[in-house]
Amino acid sequence: MRCLFSFLLLVLVSVVRAASTKGNRLLVVLEDISEWDGYSKFWGDLEGLGPALTAQNLLKFLNEEGNILLALSPKAPTPTALISLLLELDIHLPPERTNLVVDHFNYDVLSASEKHDVVLLPRPNALREDVRNFFGGGGKGEEVIAFPRGVGHTLGNASPLLSPVLRAPRTAYAYNPKDEAEVVEEPFAVGQQLSLVSTLQARNNARFTVLGAVEMLSNDWFDASVKRSLGEGGAGKGAKAVKTVNRAFAKEISAWTFSETGVLRVSRVEHYLSASDATSREVDPKIYRVKNDVTYSIELSEHQLTHYAPFLPPPTDELQLEVTMLSPFHRLPLKPTGKTANSTIFTASFTLPDQHGIFAFRVNYKRPFFTNIDEKRTVTVRHFAHDEWLRSWAISGGWVWIAGVWGTVVGWVLFVGLWMYNAPRGGASRVGSGKKAQ
Repeated sequence: MRCLFSFLLLVLVSVVRAASTKGNRLLVVLEDISEWDGYSKFWGDLEGLGPALTAQNLLKFLNEEGNILLALSPKAPTPTALISLLLELDIHLPPERTNLVVDHFNYDVLSASEKHDVVLLPRPNALREDVRNFFGGGGKGEEVIAFPRGVGHTLGNASPLLSPVLRAPRTAYAYNPKDEAEVVEEPFAVGQQLSLVSTLQARNNARFTVLGAVEMLSNDWFDASVKRSLGEGGAGKGAKAVKTVNRAFAKEISAWTFSETGVLRVSRVEHYLSASDATSREVDPKIYRVKNDVTYSIELSEHQLTHYAPFLPPPTDELQLEVTMLSPFHRLPLKPTGKTANSTIFTASFTLPDQHGIFAFRVNYKRPFFTNIDEKRTVTVRHFAHDEWLRSWAISGGWVWIAGVWGTVVGWVLFVGLWMYNAPRGGASRVGSGKKAQ
């Protein structure tokens, strides 16, 4: 069946011509080979075609740390297998399995002056203040992304693994293109409810991206000239034709999907006694003593397209160390204290709690668009040995009791001395003389 409704990129390891963290092999599944030439700038020199894949096979691939980029089109209903896959990931399409996103205020007047189905959007902002923006480009406010004839979807609230990248403008809506009525009474979703590009990163760091408009990747839109409509409140009045940044955005979204960016690596983890408590510099000892002063350090790298570079979290975020035994006793910020050629050294110093047992030093860093870091080192914390306790005279609070003990000893010695040397004189002779007289 010939349909252009979806292009499914099933990435075994990385995108073509890229040095990803997992290799350089790529498997692409196309519905129609005749559309190959229209996307040659994005595909590059791909080789071979894959078979039809079921939702179960795709989920199995994700569970094996594979990466998937799914691109949709409203020209035909999305296959049931892909609908099932999206539902498993808490991503929703309408019951008709297709829709078309339009915006009567933010469209391209050069290519969609009548249908308004080429939506123009600015670069996406960061998801939160403490999350790095991998898709913001150079930060130029005039950059425009064209979303031509695309499918919108909604995200469920139950999954913390989903992250919207590109949302529809508040004046946009999605409807069934087969409905020829002049007025759409029940649109699928409107405004910010609609996600146009969304990502999911599984707990095993497998990545899945839904791109609502496959035409975004076409040669025609990589460097097309667009002109914004008048817009709400006349915001687009006097707008000039500009080039789209679809090429750069496609590079950014594919680089993230195929593990070329946002991949963190732990180079080294160390913990040892601080200088105040150290008799010898033993690294990663298995046992500590309560109230020991300990230093913990971890080296982190970030993959940037072709190489690893030192990692630094966003300015409003921080890396944390947890000292836990069932629940955290300490939660401390790890501060960057040095750098190597391709990693940053984060360090924290702390005093172990006055509690013996099995403790874990854990760095649990999980942020949207970054691979998860969960490093844990288990150590034993013992109590004081019999020769490690402070002597009583070294504890100022015990001086009162020490003085009381020695006062009692001295008083008893004086009492015994007085008793021994102050016996009555002549008492024994008087008693003896009395007996003789009887």
